[in-house]
Amino acid sequence: MARILAVCRSNKKGISKQPIGEGLFRENYGLVDDAHADSGTHRQVSLLALASIEKMQSLGIELDCGGLAENLTVAGLELISLPIGTRLAIEQGVILEVTQIGKECHTACAIRRQVGYCIMPTEGIFARVIKGGLVKTGDEIKVIKDEA
Repeated sequence: MARILAVCRSNKKGISKQPIGEGLFRENYGLVDDAHADSGTHRQVSLLALASIEKMQSLGIELDCGGLAENLTVAGLELISLPIGTRLAIEQGVILEVTQIGKECHTACAIRRQVGYCIMPTEGIFARVIKGGLVKTGDEIKVIKDEA
């Protein structure tokens, strides 16, 4: 069973996010009070698998949940295998739709400068909020619709 390991937010862009325990996700907006939330984008929520964080840790990077600016850290679900259009349901009723796989790693990325490599271009995923609600650490997350 896949679970939410951390709900993370930051009040400005370009920095790591901090775990907050739970957060309110607003339909077609993102995580309330997060710097990346925006109704004008398809990248309202970012997700990263625990396996991706562990991959970076194996390279000697000290990294915690939120360290790569993800809103949701997920265990037990292979996020990078999900095609665009996949819908994810989170235990409290929130529904996300995958909109993008990976993102350009900007040259100022601290991880990239430190080890010459960052997983976000290939392993970070983005989603928009289809149905809002509360998301808490420990909530179950599952695939409910796969457009592929």
